[in-house]
Amino acid sequence: MLKGRKFLKILWLALYGLFFLSLGIYLHASLVAAPTPLRVTSPAKKEVLVPDRGSSAAQGAFVKVAEQVTPAVVNISTVSTRKGKPPGNLFRPFGSDPFFHDFFDRFFEGRPKGHRQMSLGSGLIVDRAGYILTNNHVIKDADEITVKLANQQEYKGRVIGTDPKTDLAVIRIVVKEDLPVADLGDSDRLRVGEWAIAIGNPFGLDHTVTVGVISATGRSDVGIATYENFIQTDASINPGNSGGPLLNIKGEVIGINTAIVASGQGIGFAIPINMARKIVDDLVKKGKVTRGWLGVGIQPLTPELSHSFNLPSVSEGVLVNRIMPQSPAEAAGLREGDVITTLDGQKIIDPRQLQRMAADLSVGKVVEVQVLREGKPLQVRLRVGELPP
Repeated sequence: MLKGRKFLKILWLALYGLFFLSLGIYLHASLVAAPTPLRVTSPAKKEVLVPDRGSSAAQGAFVKVAEQVTPAVVNISTVSTRKGKPPGNLFRPFGSDPFFHDFFDRFFEGRPKGHRQMSLGSGLIVDRAGYILTNNHVIKDADEITVKLANQQEYKGRVIGTDPKTDLAVIRIVVKEDLPVADLGDSDRLRVGEWAIAIGNPFGLDHTVTVGVISATGRSDVGIATYENFIQTDASINPGNSGGPLLNIKGEVIGINTAIVASGQGIGFAIPINMARKIVDDLVKKGKVTRGWLGVGIQPLTPELSHSFNLPSVSEGVLVNRIMPQSPAEAAGLREGDVITTLDGQKIIDPRQLQRMAADLSVGKVVEVQVLREGKPLQVRLRVGELPP
């Protein structure tokens, strides 16, 4: 009996020991498996990008530019009479269905063979006497021109002169008081990445201000005008901005907004103000633009042409393929096959550049032309003529 009790005690002790051993193993495993508790602390300070003093200054500069230049920007609206029937999309609201096209053609065939068309654009006051610079396409073929100032006063505009080759025009309004005038900058000193501010009347929304940067300079072969040297910008330009100013951060006019790429976004073009200066002066003083003339036909110089003319491989210059009779080039002794490398001390890159440079030369000025003839350098003195009509 005693041995049985002793056995039971030993058994109970073993069971208790096994129980506590199992409990200890369980608790240990739970503690090991439990995730490390998160330490609650104040969040670390993050770097917050807030406008610095420079950004604040830039924002203030935008406001100052808008306040300073807006009074010199005008809204131009025109009315013109177009010959022939009105555009089909005005009176053909049923797509391409020929039945409805025939119906509307018959219905309106008794109408006058002309229709009035209205358009909107912008302009920039460049003289206190009322001279306004704008695009030629804004006022082209206009029968009536109405100019609305920033103070909402309206005046009739009169065309002083146009220059389709650069798509510029000057009109004038008659006012009794002096008008506000914007300061003109130097577009030759522009750098890609500089601020660009456009002011105009897109879709008739008076004096809209948009901001971007100078995306590129010297853009040509755009297909807008004969003489192209456009400033490209991503400042928003829309229909109605044409003729309005493109400005730098100082509020100086650096270009005249002219065109956009319809299939793209943020691609607008402005005529450099340095090009516009001479156009304005000529149109105001003479009513027409006088341009320099060399009297040569030119084309790009390709490696194949260089080889055919036994020329060294050159990456600059243009090939003369024609000499106009009784021209400055003929008088100076230039020949077909010459490669013009410099004009008046400036290197020639392509035909567009030579065309612009020659046009900007003063009539009667004697310039030096550096050419390659049969592979040998030659310097020619040439008296600039006036570009024939």
